[in-house]
Amino acid sequence: MTDARSGDDAARVRALDAIVAVGARLAAAERLVPQTGEPTLRAIAEAAVALVRVTAASIALHDTASGRLVFRAAAGPEGDAVVGLSIAAHEGIAGYVFATGQALAVADVVRDPRFERTTAERTGYVPRALLAVPLLDPTGIVGVMELLDRQDGADFDLTDVEVGTRLAAAATAIARASRVDREATELLRSALVGLSAPDDVPIDEVVSVAAERLGEDEPLWRLADRVARLRGSDPDDVELAIDWLDALLARSERRATGRRRRA
Repeated sequence: MTDARSGDDAARVRALDAIVAVGARLAAAERLVPQTGEPTLRAIAEAAVALVRVTAASIALHDTASGRLVFRAAAGPEGDAVVGLSIAAHEGIAGYVFATGQALAVADVVRDPRFERTTAERTGYVPRALLAVPLLDPTGIVGVMELLDRQDGADFDLTDVEVGTRLAAAATAIARASRVDREATELLRSALVGLSAPDDVPIDEVVSVAAERLGEDEPLWRLADRVARLRGSDPDDVELAIDWLDALLARSERRATGRRRRA
């Protein structure tokens, strides 16, 4: 009985240690990427409705835990009902754009074999025409923005694609920033699952592996993990890390200045 109780106590301590370690990484990630969140995404969707003059605009972000595109923001008289719905990342026109990274304008969606009618019907609005633009940057694709039905009834043109692409670039930056919130649950889940590792494996190592998995497609979580692990380091080592980061920032700023001058 005593052995069982001591075993439970040890497991509880390791779980608490893992939660603390996850919290340190979340704190580091939030400092590295300031949070802005979904209200800003809605503002971008509203801008799309006003600038392109469409009936609705929506923004779907890729959820790494479920592998689905989740509609996080929308605007327009026919837009709000889609928020909270999700589709498989390969499904529909949005899935096609997410997979290819190419913007796509469709003049007659019901005739397009890629159109996923079920989700549209759940919102109560099936569009005639649709423009889908990927949310991407040099790191990769994080989601898709869709514009539904120009208010004048015309098909989407190249100007609409250009405006949509610029708005999608702004949405991409916001999506990158809000990713910390979306991935926090997955980081905690992965860390707690990892507690099945032998007791002699340090908690920091268990949580670091979970953070590495979240950071496979971009460096945010890898960097957050390193910053969090510095909390127990010798002060001289921390100063050395700060000096190295300062040198890296100075180099990056010089490159940015050079690019602006050449432009």
